[in-house]
Amino acid sequence: MNAIKKYLGIVWIILGLLTAYFSIMIFGGKLTSGKQDDLVFGIIIFFILLPMIVAGLTIFGWYALTNEYDD
Repeated sequence: MNAIKKYLGIVWIILGLLTAYFSIMIFGGKLTSGKQDDLVFGIIIFFILLPMIVAGLTIFGWYALTNEYDD
C-alpha cells in the first residue's frame, strides 16, 4: 500500500505541473485578447484559482510521497 501511495504522490505532483502548464497555455490568450470580460476572467484564473489548484495538487502529492499520511 505504501508503494501505491508513493506512485500516486508522483502522479499528483506531475498532474499539478501539467495543470499549471496547460492553464497558462490555454488561458494565456485571455489576458491579451483586449476584451474586458476576458481580462477579468484571466485575472481570476491566473491569480486566484491557478495557484490554489497547483499548490493543492503538489502539496497533496508531496505528502503522499513522504509518507505523511501514515499517522
